[in-house]
Amino acid sequence: MKRVAASLVVTTIVAVNWSPVARGDAVTDWNTIAMDTISAASPPRPGPVPFIDIAVVHAAMYDAVQAISGKYKPYKTEVPGASGSPQVAAAKAARDVLISMFPDKSESLDTMYRGYLVKKGLKENDPGEAVGEKAAAGIIAAHASNIRVPNPVPDPFKGGTEPGMWRPTTSYQYGPPPSGSSMAAPWLGTIPSFTLKSGDQFRAPPPPALTSEEYTTAYNEVKDLGSFSNSKRNEKQEELAQFYAGDFFKLYHSILQEVTKKNVDKPDGSNIHETARLMALSTMAVADAEVVCWDSKKHYVFWRPVTAIQEGENDGNPNTPGDPNWQPFLNTPPYPDYTSGANNLIGSLSRTFALYFGKDEMPFTVTSMNPRSTQKIREYKKFSNMSDDVVDTRILQGLHFRFADKAAQDQGRHVAEWVFSHVGTPK
Repeated sequence: MKRVAASLVVTTIVAVNWSPVARGDAVTDWNTIAMDTISAASPPRPGPVPFIDIAVVHAAMYDAVQAISGKYKPYKTEVPGASGSPQVAAAKAARDVLISMFPDKSESLDTMYRGYLVKKGLKENDPGEAVGEKAAAGIIAAHASNIRVPNPVPDPFKGGTEPGMWRPTTSYQYGPPPSGSSMAAPWLGTIPSFTLKSGDQFRAPPPPALTSEEYTTAYNEVKDLGSFSNSKRNEKQEELAQFYAGDFFKLYHSILQEVTKKNVDKPDGSNIHETARLMALSTMAVADAEVVCWDSKKHYVFWRPVTAIQEGENDGNPNTPGDPNWQPFLNTPPYPDYTSGANNLIGSLSRTFALYFGKDEMPFTVTSMNPRSTQKIREYKKFSNMSDDVVDTRILQGLHFRFADKAAQDQGRHVAEWVFSHVGTPK
């Protein structure tokens, strides 16, 4: 059985389809265009940077749309006297932000933009163009690309060798990232966020001591259930581990699109102010949750299960028997265990949905991004059920201890509540 790479971001470069899309309103359409463009970045964006990139695009579209609709307070940029088509404004804002991120794609993005307007029956000289341009300029100034990926990048961070400390993983055999990679995007916990006072605002409490009962229980759980071979996973657990083993950036996009299009988006653009609000809230919450997560990762530098179990005889705990040959079900991404990026992401996204709709209970589906998963779609009745599944998933995949997953889920929810109270409030 061949392992599946578990990085939060796209690990292979995909080709962007530059054919204009027009399946929803401009916000959902340009969400897809932005996700494709960011996914195709070469070199790939490090760590969770793509999740922050997409939030920059949506912040600009939100300000452009709300400047015209007047339904909600702007996030960053006021555009006095704004008028015109909010569809044009959103598309222009997204186009300008993407070109600022990827200037080498400017010609292709401009062609996409002009083709999109034609397909939608929109005019290039619509006053909404000026609104989108101003909204994008304000967001670009506040969230410059060289903040998310500094140039030059800081020195590599490789943790330490003491018991309990993360260090580059050198034991996996299959797929990216390359063996022995230093921490991806170690600076990310200190960058300016969208709404937080600082990256440590929701820093997790310390992980349990290596000799504690909590650590012992979590250690033996992931050792038994998260191994590549001779695992104690049952059939349902194996299915869950495979279902969420795909590209999390694509998974995130599909969930956001599915929930938005099913419940908010209208292709004629008549509800675009709500589409812009929901997608801005969701993407900003995820982005800020990843900043919080990276703050905790860099602060605690806690080791991953693969290192902990292989070094189990050296951790000072007689109840955590080591296995130098133990391997996780999925390749371990190059960053510390505590807290979990996937659970920060899904915790914040699911909580944002519940806050926006005013209830946790709502039917929706999630489509697996793993071609090897026998189950292609999972049906949920509550947003929180998806979040709870991802807590279990990262243990079954051998990537995290349960306490890292639960702490991340809590962080994500706290961040979502904070973002919801600071963005998209009525005028």
